[in-house]
Amino acid sequence: MVCCHFPRMLNSTNKIPFSILVLLLSVVSLHFLHSNYWSNLRWSLSLQSSPVADLVVRNALIYTSDASLPFADSMAVSNGRILRVGNYSSVVQDLPGYGTKELNLEGKIVVPGFIDSHVHFINGGLQMAQVELRGINNRDEFVRRVQEAVKNKKQGSWVLGGGWNNDLWGGELPVASWIDDITPYNPVWLSRTDGHMGLANSMALKLAGITKYTEDPIGGTIMKTTSGEPNGLLIDSAMKLLLPWIPEVSVDERREALVRASNLALMRGVTTVVDFGRYVPGTSVQLSWDDFSDVYHWTDTSGKMMIRVCLFFPMETWSHLLDLISKTGRVVSQWIYLGGVKGFADGSLGSNSALFYEPYVDDPHNYGLLVTELESLFNMTMASDKSGLQVAIHAIGDKANDLILDVYESVGSTNGMRDRRFRIEHAQHLVPGSTARFGEQGIVASVQPDHLLDDADSAIKKLGVERAQKESYLFRSLLASNAQLAFGSDWPVADINPLGSIKAAMKRIPPGWESAWISSECLTLHDALNAYTISAARASFLDNDLGSLSPGKMADFVVLSTDSWDDFAAEGSASVEATFVGGLQAYP
Repeated sequence: MVCCHFPRMLNSTNKIPFSILVLLLSVVSLHFLHSNYWSNLRWSLSLQSSPVADLVVRNALIYTSDASLPFADSMAVSNGRILRVGNYSSVVQDLPGYGTKELNLEGKIVVPGFIDSHVHFINGGLQMAQVELRGINNRDEFVRRVQEAVKNKKQGSWVLGGGWNNDLWGGELPVASWIDDITPYNPVWLSRTDGHMGLANSMALKLAGITKYTEDPIGGTIMKTTSGEPNGLLIDSAMKLLLPWIPEVSVDERREALVRASNLALMRGVTTVVDFGRYVPGTSVQLSWDDFSDVYHWTDTSGKMMIRVCLFFPMETWSHLLDLISKTGRVVSQWIYLGGVKGFADGSLGSNSALFYEPYVDDPHNYGLLVTELESLFNMTMASDKSGLQVAIHAIGDKANDLILDVYESVGSTNGMRDRRFRIEHAQHLVPGSTARFGEQGIVASVQPDHLLDDADSAIKKLGVERAQKESYLFRSLLASNAQLAFGSDWPVADINPLGSIKAAMKRIPPGWESAWISSECLTLHDALNAYTISAARASFLDNDLGSLSPGKMADFVVLSTDSWDDFAAEGSASVEATFVGGLQAYP
């Protein structure tokens, strides 16, 4: 900022007053003495009477996600933060100066950078380099992709991949015999799209010592044939019998995965992710901590972060997180926030392990799984909350959601009132009355619109028409109950694509359908955008810095392809033209 004023001062007079010269020399000296001083000074000076912007965005249709000024046509950025937003002629036009970049968007829509409220970021980046089975709709293609992957593997090395969804080919579950003949010398592990089930070939089962005599672990199931032999499918905590045998990916591979994941996210307009890590029931709780130190912290201190992350850690490690926060605070840097802890109540609908009051229609003796003992989950939630940590718990089935609402109510009553923002991750199926409890208790419903597109047919098959219609993906009902709604993708379970998810929430039309599934639960564009921006920020205590294009907040924003708000509001269709993080163009 001061540099931008040098030419004006030199042109206005032939002599510089001695006092100003001393001030300038002092500022320059301080810059060299402290690397952070200059950036802090620039932001401080930008708030004075004569600020100068680094970037001015004008001639745009800016949706701010700020209720005090929902729309604007111009915005000024200084030192990575919003300086002013409003009308160009009355608010912004005096801010351009020496070195200011101006961006004329010719009427294009601008929205705050999207916050994906639920991802498994490193895992997603790793899967991008593995066997990709997402979207496959027949057995032959499933087998062919595995066969192609084996060609490039040495004997004895693992073949890894995931993303398969048996509902796309009629519901039949894959079994080891599908791939045993083409993988005689390589162990194979292929996770289902929801991460709560996976397929191992016979060589992998043998390596892990899983036989007909192996008992189901608590919170998991080893699927078996009619003769009692394991068929290759492992559900939830049963995966822990096999996963330790898979060699841990190297630090370099995980760092490369972060780069791949970040580039994909920025391409889709995502500037912040809430990362729940690689931990799922059956895996090591240490994975999330290894990724924090080896990947995120290393990348941050190396100056290579491209996207902001808010990290949640396994609830079993709550005391470790508390120790870390006592040393660093919740804001490690402008790129890394320490969010809280996550636990698990049940499994998933697709794996028939989500916990319901009534049995599955296609499996009448099965009500689902409680993957963590309720007493243990309660005690960990109590301890985490008492220590001031934010708590998020995975719950999909209607009974699982009620159990967690009960836990949260009891913990909140015991530990006393405070702004805790308890979260339920997924909140997919809710019995009548449960939506009101979200609002009454101030619970964040962290939901994923794309899942309703994937689940519509299978939910009807597994729950029956009436149950599925009455209790599935009740987004509008949750908002009407004053619940906090935060949108995410659950990537790599579903694609990371906020604009696609926004359209899904607005239209609710699954593939192959002509009309909406539960049309009464469709959202407006306004509500869907807020769930990906300001509401998502509040859901993780990020709203002081992120979530809206408001003065003082980070200048993270997305330029869309359309210039018609009416068309966008009616159809929900647009694409990302550019993504800016801290006022700098990050994509393309």
